[in-house]
Amino acid sequence: MLTETGADDARKVGAALSSLSLDAVYCSPLQRAKQTAEVILPYLSGSPPLQPSENLMEVDLPLWEKVAKSDARKKFPEDYRCWKERPEDFYMEITTSEGTRKHFPVLALYQQAQQFWQEILPRHQGGTILIVAHNGINRCLLSSALGISPARYQSVLQSNCCINVLNFTGGWGEPVQLESLNQTSHVGTPLPTPRPSNRGLRLLLVRHGETEWNRVSRFQGGIDVPLNENGRQQGQQVAEFLKDIPIDFAVTSPMLRPKETAELILQYHSGITLELEDKFREINHGLWEGKLESEINQEYADLLHQWKVDPATVQMPNGENLNQVWERATAAWDRMIQVKAGMADSELKTGLVVAHDAINKVILCHVLGLSSESFWSIKQGNGGVSVIEYGQGLEKLPAVHAMNITTHLSGDIFDRTAAGAL
Repeated sequence: MLTETGADDARKVGAALSSLSLDAVYCSPLQRAKQTAEVILPYLSGSPPLQPSENLMEVDLPLWEKVAKSDARKKFPEDYRCWKERPEDFYMEITTSEGTRKHFPVLALYQQAQQFWQEILPRHQGGTILIVAHNGINRCLLSSALGISPARYQSVLQSNCCINVLNFTGGWGEPVQLESLNQTSHVGTPLPTPRPSNRGLRLLLVRHGETEWNRVSRFQGGIDVPLNENGRQQGQQVAEFLKDIPIDFAVTSPMLRPKETAELILQYHSGITLELEDKFREINHGLWEGKLESEINQEYADLLHQWKVDPATVQMPNGENLNQVWERATAAWDRMIQVKAGMADSELKTGLVVAHDAINKVILCHVLGLSSESFWSIKQGNGGVSVIEYGQGLEKLPAVHAMNITTHLSGDIFDRTAAGAL
């Protein structure tokens, strides 16, 4: 059963979704998810019927049911370590009247999530649906849609009553975009709290505020375009949003638009020296820079189309390709993590990193184990905030606690920032 806090948070989700027109609402048949959906339903326009689905059941851990996490860690130390560090290999031996078999909970859940998508996507092309389920199955729904490996099961955080936005362009196997991950502002938590740990790194990855060229979809890339008035306001809104979060260090691309955004954020964090990382410069678009998309389409129509559907294969005329950007950005990111890890031997340290659309997309793909082919699967709005933690030690996989949070800019669960060029 839901606690009163759980029911109150569900009402807050309903209020956050009240302006939406939904085609369908699906939920897990387990009562904690079903009750949550039932609390949300009265807030929704048209009150679409609630449709329970067995494919939204939570991860099946039969030998650990009703066991406290602390007890599971003590009683099954090796199994628990495998569950946390190598979830794709974790199994339980289940004995039935037919004999003993190995049950792989995460692999089974991942397959269950795929079955859900394959079943419901054809029904709702062009529509908007709400899914109310659980921590584990939500992780697998997101991961299977985006092509994130089951090995990264523990790398995608889901808080109680959080909101994720996932945009499908078509059916199963067609491109998908993760617009936002683990929004919690509507329940009174601006960003998810760090995992229990007394050491490690927490990175606040921010995209710069809007420029005039963003607004009109003019390719800027390596041209040093400053923030416009709206962009400066967005930077101030990010600053207010992060003012109460301790920041121990800050790194930015040296270009005007991220540097000014970072300086606005740091007005509430005295004593922090802003470090410049040249490898975090935006992608160099070469001959496309300074041109509107419509102008590029006249001269480079085929290449522009290729950039939109298969960006990893495009060499910008007199500019960079995505793999060059990937190599420089991820190398700089990993080097920064290694250097800053020394600060976090005894306590959690938080760093601010402000960069660009392409750079942030590359870093998030890198952290989630995706390739450059998934570049367009990650959305980064102007002033959007993502949270990445290396809280379990650098030898273990990082976790994305939140991605592209823009609620501080508009109060809306959707990213309403400019969809302009990079």
